Amino acid sequence: MEVEVKKLLDETSIHMEMAIAHLESELLKIRAGKASPAMLEGIHVDYYGTNTPLHQVANISTPDARTLMVQPWEKSMIHPIEKAITNANLGLNPQNDGVVVRITVPPLTEERRKELVKKTKAEGEHAKVTIRNARRDTMELFKGLIKQGLPEDIGKDAENKVQLITNNFIAKVDKHLATKETEIMTV
Repeated sequence: MEVEVKKLLDETSIHMEMAIAHLESELLKIRAGKASPAMLEGIHVDYYGTNTPLHQVANISTPDARTLMVQPWEKSMIHPIEKAITNANLGLNPQNDGVVVRITVPPLTEERRKELVKKTKAEGEHAKVTIRNARRDTMELFKGLIKQGLPEDIGKDAENKVQLITNNFIAKVDKHLATKETEIMTV
């Protein structure tokens, strides 16, 4: 029975770790005034009739803090890439010089910064909900184990451990949010 308790605690930590990893990837997509290749994640290009992720048909780099450069592996892909970036509605204006697509990232206005902070907080809340759901599911499993014969003191101890794990992961989410908010609000 104690082996099951340890296994459940480990699985809960893994689920919560996945929520943190997802939060980190979502926060990378929120631009903070400087160019990042992650801003173009999720953009798909029509590659000879197949919907293909942009990073699979081009190299994306940041020559400086305000510029993204997309260099297609095939020259014929320049116009589809430019069209895909425009259609993604990211507020970016791609410009092609026949060899590469350059995107100048405009500085953020105060209003836009506040919107991005709200979006960041919404992503953080989503991560917290996922973490709390993992805690709830594990707590229910422990209650079931207690009914099946797990000593009550071991079950209560395990529930306390789950709560401690949850508190640690919620603190990690808050730390990520504070860092991102500072990054966004820094002019």
